[in-house]
Amino acid sequence: MEEPRDEKLWAMAKKRADFQRSLASYFIVNAFLWLIWWFSSGRHGTGDRIPWPVWPMLGWGIGIIFQYLNAYGGSRTDLVEKEYEKLKNKSSNR
Repeated sequence: MEEPRDEKLWAMAKKRADFQRSLASYFIVNAFLWLIWWFSSGRHGTGDRIPWPVWPMLGWGIGIIFQYLNAYGGSRTDLVEKEYEKLKNKSSNR
């Protein structure tokens, strides 16, 4: 007989799996964009110009950072619970 799964842990596992898929997509797509840039204009030199693949990397990278924080940084509820426990322990020690 199967054990019932903990819904909170299941949601956390899903967020982490989604993040890992997004991170893999980020690396694959950005590698492809850099290859396009390299074969189209990169090896001819761009001088002082910033290569265009930097911009999608930065934009998507910001989203990846927020997704990481959501998956591994804990939820807002968890932070509230931790602070509550600290205050509760502090007040019981008086």
